[in-house]
Amino acid sequence: MRPVLRTGASRESAGTDTPGTVRVAVVQAAPVILDREETTRKVCRLIEEAGQQGARLILLPEAMIPAYPRGMTFGTVVGHRSDEGRRAYARYWDQCVDVPGPVTEAIGAAARAAGAYVAIGVVERVSTYRGGTLYCTLLYFGPDGRLLARHRKLKPTGAERLVWGEGDGSTLAAIHTEFGIVGGLICWENYMPLARMAMYHKGVDIYLAPTADARDSWQATIRHIACEGRCFVLSCNQFVTRDMMPADWEDIGPGPEILCRGGSAIVDPLGNYLAGPLYDREGILVADLDLNRITEARYDFDPVGHYNRPDVFRLLVNEEPMAAVQQAAAFRRHSGRAAASPDHGDRDVVHDADLAGTGEEGRLDSPVARDASA
Repeated sequence: MRPVLRTGASRESAGTDTPGTVRVAVVQAAPVILDREETTRKVCRLIEEAGQQGARLILLPEAMIPAYPRGMTFGTVVGHRSDEGRRAYARYWDQCVDVPGPVTEAIGAAARAAGAYVAIGVVERVSTYRGGTLYCTLLYFGPDGRLLARHRKLKPTGAERLVWGEGDGSTLAAIHTEFGIVGGLICWENYMPLARMAMYHKGVDIYLAPTADARDSWQATIRHIACEGRCFVLSCNQFVTRDMMPADWEDIGPGPEILCRGGSAIVDPLGNYLAGPLYDREGILVADLDLNRITEARYDFDPVGHYNRPDVFRLLVNEEPMAAVQQAAAFRRHSGRAAASPDHGDRDVVHDADLAGTGEEGRLDSPVARDASA
């Protein structure tokens, strides 16, 4: 299904940002479900198309590669997991994304060709050992194609916890760009007030909220975040129909033909729509953001500044990577064999060499804890 283009900016002005403005794009589309390679090719085409519209920041949905497993049970009821469900999970795992890996290389190349920052939701797998945990992850790429940072969803929602693990504070990423600070949270993480406060404290100007929630109440959420953070909000969802689900994966039972109607939107710092919400089709929303509106909006509300009471409320944010196994330094000192043995405590960590040193906050080498009171 070819995306239908809807814009909040003219095609003629593509690529002509004026001082204090930046063009952004939100891509509402479906993956080629359970086909990592074909979905990656589709993603790269969509990035190219958004780039042709002059977008310098492009957001794609939560779990775009390989799929959001909507309606799936993976054979689970309380107290029992079926063999068929285990096989369905293994097939899902096989199509998930190594970070870094071939998929991130391809997306990075597309970002470089478009000359744009790209953020995209993927289902990341820990592949340094067989069957490693899956994470719902938001990846950030620079216009030079480098993988800048990633954010793992802190708390998968409901039955998502059957298949996705929990991220830690080390991946609360905020990317410093030439047009402002970009960061965000995934889907219902945005209902966590302290997580939002942590992102506001990072100074986010453009807040990303990829989601799988197509309900009307989600629109109230993103407009509230814009008003509360006095920031632009880009929210992105998939548009998925029942016939897109592989017939040989799991029978999700009867129901409506449209599994996810979308609802992608771009909102200004006072909660007004600049583009969208877009429903019932694929499409690309484009808008020119006047960054001066952020300063104007924070005149009467700054959640981590003059509208904060750090003498009454304080938030402590732990940004230390939480490895499952850690080797005690004393044990290594007294055991040459232990010291020489491989340390698998960080086997699910993207090492510094794999992330570009662009000054972004929320990297894995960030301080142990950050006091988020103003």
